[in-house]
Amino acid sequence: MKKINGIILQCFEWYLQTNQDFWNTMASQAQRIANLGITAVWLPPAYKGVGGANEVGYGVYDLYDLGEFDQKGTVKTKYGSKEEYLNCIMMLKQAGVETYADIVLNHKMGADMLQTIPATKVDWGNHNREVSNQQTVKVATKFTFPARKHKYSDFEWNWTHFTGIDYNNATGEKAIFKLKDKEWSHTVDEEFGNFDYLMGADLDFHNPEVIEECIEWGKWYVEMTKIDGFRLDAVKHIDSGFYQNWLTTLRNHFQKELFAVGEYWSTDIQKLHRYIQETEGATSLFDVPLHYHLEQASKDENADLSKLLEGTLMKENPSKAVTFVDNHDTQPGQALQSFVDEKFKQSAYAIILLREEGYPCVFYGDLYGIPHDNIAPVKNIETLLQLRKEKAYGVQHDYFDHPHYIGWTREGDSDHMRSGMAVVLTNQGQGEKCMYIGTQHAGKQYIDALGNCEREISIGEDGYGVFPVEEKSVSVWIEK
Repeated sequence: MKKINGIILQCFEWYLQTNQDFWNTMASQAQRIANLGITAVWLPPAYKGVGGANEVGYGVYDLYDLGEFDQKGTVKTKYGSKEEYLNCIMMLKQAGVETYADIVLNHKMGADMLQTIPATKVDWGNHNREVSNQQTVKVATKFTFPARKHKYSDFEWNWTHFTGIDYNNATGEKAIFKLKDKEWSHTVDEEFGNFDYLMGADLDFHNPEVIEECIEWGKWYVEMTKIDGFRLDAVKHIDSGFYQNWLTTLRNHFQKELFAVGEYWSTDIQKLHRYIQETEGATSLFDVPLHYHLEQASKDENADLSKLLEGTLMKENPSKAVTFVDNHDTQPGQALQSFVDEKFKQSAYAIILLREEGYPCVFYGDLYGIPHDNIAPVKNIETLLQLRKEKAYGVQHDYFDHPHYIGWTREGDSDHMRSGMAVVLTNQGQGEKCMYIGTQHAGKQYIDALGNCEREISIGEDGYGVFPVEEKSVSVWIEK
């Protein structure tokens, strides 16, 4: 559930060194995380993947193995054992922090047996176009999970539960093979003609057995882990009707809100609106357009900041927007690399943390750093988190009226002592903005909480102040 001024922490980055004890590390950090003002954590995928001890989590093998069975060369996952995972969730809960599980239902990898079946090759650039006659292929589509011995579920997967796969073991050919009598789903993204197929053995969400098994697993998972919500992976590749049904069923079953945010990776705001409509508002979405606007602003000092929020969920559907600066896919070296430059990171976090719209998600790599690439934590990020927790309340006034100098104020409210703030940022030279913060602040002295600007200013009798900002910087002005 989104709390007032709630913050999600994405609790991992791609190159995390874990020694298979990350759940213990996070459990020990629970109170510190809560003290920062973080109200929910998105934990990485907790089930056994094809990569065993090194699997980040998206090459899913067995959804029922949370680090309990000797599969793929390890009992524990990259992050630890099932007991440690459950304890981590409990410790976070005791600290008042909710947990969101990363749900990866699009595909499976690392099958236990091969099956020989007819299939048709399709074009990489247009998945609707068949480029071969039907041929016999040998594919990794039989999942029996021998080490688990049917504990928790006796469901076994075979080729009828999948629509396609990208490797023929008989010939070593890498191509997209659409399996016999299968059709791609129509309510998916239109990239590549039809973006149902992404990777691995692609689940067939038109198969009633698949739908039923995913629902049964969802019930088992929520019951077993006591999580509070979900981050849904790769939703643009999955029949939109499936997640609407899956979420509604689980929410009705548990009589719980079970917050959900989907990853629909597109800069096209209309596609995001359409998905929210197709799922009848069952899930929020990550504000991908905003991320790319922040990246552009960080790399181009001529970017027009006054249009920063145009075409974003933050502006057009704030109640469904989960805002973020970066994540495990956008960090250096990853598939969607689009990392926001360090010089603009503080400004970017001010935008997602100190405004009233959206539900911000802070990236682990920005809070703790990314040693793999010698990237330090974002300067002042903990101060920005505290400012959201203590100061970012009340009526908001926007001053997005200049291409290179923008700002906004929050008047504060009576429930939070000395709350209220003025934020001003620039991607060029130093400047200042005259902004209204409320007559209740008249005569008060204000300072920059980030220490980027060392002046002190007074609020006039009319509730206005002239708030300066240094070159290519951000200042957050609060009562002294």
